[in-house]
Amino acid sequence: MNVGLLAISGIRVVDQELLRLGLTLPGFVERSETIASLPSLGLLTLAALTPPEHEVHYLEVPDPRSLDELPNGLDLVAISSYSAQIFEAYELARRYQAARIPVVMGGPHVSAAPEEAIEHCDAVVVGEGEPHWKQVLADCEDGRMAGVYDARSSDYDLSDAPVPAFELLDISRYNRLTVQASRGCPHRCEFCASSVLLTDRYKQKPAANVLREIDRILEIWEYPFIEFADDNAFVDRSYWKELLAALPGRRLRWFAETDLSVARDPTLLDLMRDGGCAQVLVGFESPVEVGLAGIELRSDWKRKRFPEYRDAIAEIQAHGITVNGCFVIGLDGHTPDIFEQVFDFIRDSGLYEVQVTILTPFPGTPLYDRFEREDRLLEPGAWDRCTLFDVNYRPANMTVAELENGFKELAVPRDLVRREVRREATASRIRPVLSGSPVRWSSGSGVPGRIARAVRVGRRHSAEPLRVRPFSGSAPDRVRPDVRLHRPRPGLQPGPHPVRNPPQGLVLRRGFLPLGRGRNPFHMEAVRHRRSRVPRPFRLGLGGS
Repeated sequence: MNVGLLAISGIRVVDQELLRLGLTLPGFVERSETIASLPSLGLLTLAALTPPEHEVHYLEVPDPRSLDELPNGLDLVAISSYSAQIFEAYELARRYQAARIPVVMGGPHVSAAPEEAIEHCDAVVVGEGEPHWKQVLADCEDGRMAGVYDARSSDYDLSDAPVPAFELLDISRYNRLTVQASRGCPHRCEFCASSVLLTDRYKQKPAANVLREIDRILEIWEYPFIEFADDNAFVDRSYWKELLAALPGRRLRWFAETDLSVARDPTLLDLMRDGGCAQVLVGFESPVEVGLAGIELRSDWKRKRFPEYRDAIAEIQAHGITVNGCFVIGLDGHTPDIFEQVFDFIRDSGLYEVQVTILTPFPGTPLYDRFEREDRLLEPGAWDRCTLFDVNYRPANMTVAELENGFKELAVPRDLVRREVRREATASRIRPVLSGSPVRWSSGSGVPGRIARAVRVGRRHSAEPLRVRPFSGSAPDRVRPDVRLHRPRPGLQPGPHPVRNPPQGLVLRRGFLPLGRGRNPFHMEAVRHRRSRVPRPFRLGLGGS
């Protein structure tokens, strides 16, 4: 059979005002232009599991409605989609069915709503795809698709997982590839819609298997950037220390999601840095403790560790690993003051990079079920609003309009720059650097406001006026000549390998600043060197655990 694996990869926000302002989801293939993308690791894994008598075709479809003609010559189509674009995925499935081509669908959304999905296709896979994929192929050949293939009761062993079929990809289209070392998470956040919807167990892939996947990527990409697609990496310290010890010398840089407990293990942080870790994403979720109450359903883990937030950020970054802090706006403990509270925490904590999203009730999550019981959903079943930037519920302590407008004010670069320039007092934090006196590396430049401070003070030290302008180029490596805040990273130098003796201080120099690039403006970084710039990690926005 000719098997088509279709990844529905393009998402835009529904809010027309955000669209007008140019805010689009980071990390996905947008309908209008390719900015950065992640291939579908699930579909590539199924491709590797497909017996050799079948021919596999992998295709990413940013906008199914733009397909005037369907890719033809297929005997079976497997579709994977995010919730935000599931309606377009259903439409594509119906078009294939009309052409008498059987369709199977899977992924977190389908696993959360199989009764809905089966109305639009011939079969659905609920839970992990690997246990049933070969049976799906055999049933399709026999013309008797089973309807629902439920893997939730299976105990799939990740040691049996094959190396994903990375050879199907055009590597030139990507600035990073994904490797999965584990599935599930020991924590249970109310809003989480990741692999916990596929399996209720935390499981790990043998370290030797992970290294085989990395080596396969190295065969097709000389200096790769890898994203570990784990919901919460480094849970098993001994496992990760074994894996990390094997990474030096493999000429790769990488990114992972984790929780702030890694800051308590300096040996682990050293291994991470020496193994090529460029950044970790940590789901802080709220800059105030009251917002954390109840979001972790088992032990209120994050709230208990709120006092450690700032020290953990400092400790991780002192080891030469930058921190991307994730915040969810609109939690039940948040009031209209949350927008200033987020801004102040970012300013004061030293976070290198920030991701800010709106609380989103995804299907299958305890959050969606609770909001449904409390009659707080604005549009039940409006999955196209599951973008992390559209509001689809009534907040507890503010109005919908207050949440929407406050988020826009917080997220739009021009407002951030304008507001931060007014903060004369905070500019003093950077003046000693510009005047030539050294300072210890302790804080990042991850938001436009920090750039604005440098610009405001920098005018006194440059005969040429400095400017900050949003950039909306269509390719990751396109930048416009402007200003960059150049911050030497501890443990890093231009090139793929870390060094142990970090440079110190901040330097404002004329160069290139990729502000925005069509992405969420909170996804920014101070660029070290144009040629050696580390590709930025992008996630759905719910953060780590």
